[in-house]
Amino acid sequence: MSRLRFGAFLAPFHKPGQNPTLALQRDLELVEHLDRLGYDEAWIGEHHSAGSEIIASPEIFIATAAERTRRIRLGTGVTSISYHNPLWVADRMVLLDHLTRGRVMLGCGPGSLPTDSSMIGLNPTETRELLEENLDIIMRLLRGESVTQRTRTHNLVDAQLQLRPYTDPHLEVAVAAVASPTGPRMAGQHGAGLLSIGATLTKDGFDALAHHWNVVEERARHYGRPAPDRGSWRLVGLMHIAETRKQAYQDVEYGMRHWFEYFQKVAAFPQMAVGDSADVQGMIDFVNEAGIGAIGTVEDARAQVQRLVDQSGGFGAFLLLGHEWANPEATKRSYELLAQHVFPEFQGQAESTVAAKDRAARSRPALAQSQLDAVDTMTKRYEQERDSAG
Repeated sequence: MSRLRFGAFLAPFHKPGQNPTLALQRDLELVEHLDRLGYDEAWIGEHHSAGSEIIASPEIFIATAAERTRRIRLGTGVTSISYHNPLWVADRMVLLDHLTRGRVMLGCGPGSLPTDSSMIGLNPTETRELLEENLDIIMRLLRGESVTQRTRTHNLVDAQLQLRPYTDPHLEVAVAAVASPTGPRMAGQHGAGLLSIGATLTKDGFDALAHHWNVVEERARHYGRPAPDRGSWRLVGLMHIAETRKQAYQDVEYGMRHWFEYFQKVAAFPQMAVGDSADVQGMIDFVNEAGIGAIGTVEDARAQVQRLVDQSGGFGAFLLLGHEWANPEATKRSYELLAQHVFPEFQGQAESTVAAKDRAARSRPALAQSQLDAVDTMTKRYEQERDSAG
């Protein structure tokens, strides 16, 4: 298997009532931490309501994070392009492409919170229709085309970008997918990457993984595009890892209940329902037993990534959904354990060092004896020289 990339997908999720300034600083510090650990990507969300996902502009956050990091790629995860003029979305992203020297990526979606879209007079059906229309416009603009088109919310007249992208031919674009084939269909049509978000957060979504990529391939053929590269497919999943399962379970008592309550009672995401009577252990069991995540040790994490590889047929990057189940220190430790012990298994780095150790172990008896023989030879030679010197 080719080298699997790893990254993070930060909505982010913060418990309401705490200091938002400090929470945002923790998000920036986490991206810095990921950069130092060798994570490949970090994707930042856009939300405007509900009190937990508090980044309103992923572009501004990315501009700040880019100045604090060296190599990690930074994506909007996602820009709710149904809310915006598609010309300005493309224009801002090209600016970021230059400012980051090609480290930026555009993730596109309709917007996940109905409380966001309702404030600008749009319902979920309309945002999904606008997603398709606006994505087509953005892709045409990035290719250097001039666009004249009226949408439900905007009127473009000979619209075009004054800057060409820094990245040739343009920055990477990915489309979000939850469980329906809408995202995969648009990814195949436009030659964009696929961000499978909800597909790894529910049992039904997990089962649909292989089907999603089949849709991408079918749509690419339909529109006469080259066969899509599985390296452009990213899966978002749930994990928290510690040295022992007991420690991992204790860690998530910090914030797991709030996270589930947010999905069940605030955000409109009924797939995460575990029942009002469920305790933290029940929530842990829900994640582990449904196969949608891993709360435990590095062995559990390795097994989960392998399950996703097997179920999907192969993909390019695994993105850890940021969740604040654990306190900041334990959260950073989880990311560190994954980088230290899980990355090598899927990036071709583990086997070579293990093989080198095994070779040395097999040859040790003979080599150890030769070492002893060499010491004995040199000792006798010295004694002979000393005797000769009288």
